[in-house]
Amino acid sequence: MTAAIKFTHYDLKLLRAGITVEITLSAVANVRLMSAKNFALYKETLKHQFIGGVARKSPIRLTIPQAGHWHVVVDMEGHHGHAESSIRIIETAAAPRFQSAR
Repeated sequence: MTAAIKFTHYDLKLLRAGITVEITLSAVANVRLMSAKNFALYKETLKHQFIGGVARKSPIRLTIPQAGHWHVVVDMEGHHGHAESSIRIIETAAAPRFQSAR
């Protein structure tokens, strides 16, 4: 049985496509933006898909690719020590709504 990886989890809830998530780190760490389905696979240490990877600089910004329930995970797999992290949602301006002239 594989040992579970310790990680910091941020439940972003439902977000629309195009919103930027900014993650600030105190050290090099893995940052993974995942759908709810992929987060469930990650917790079971099964094959999963994510956006992100090794964050060597801080902050790192990731964009929500499609509307849905999203999660961010920060873990130290393959790295030494511990990374403190914080997260911030950056609302992007909605596209202007043009109205037809009568």
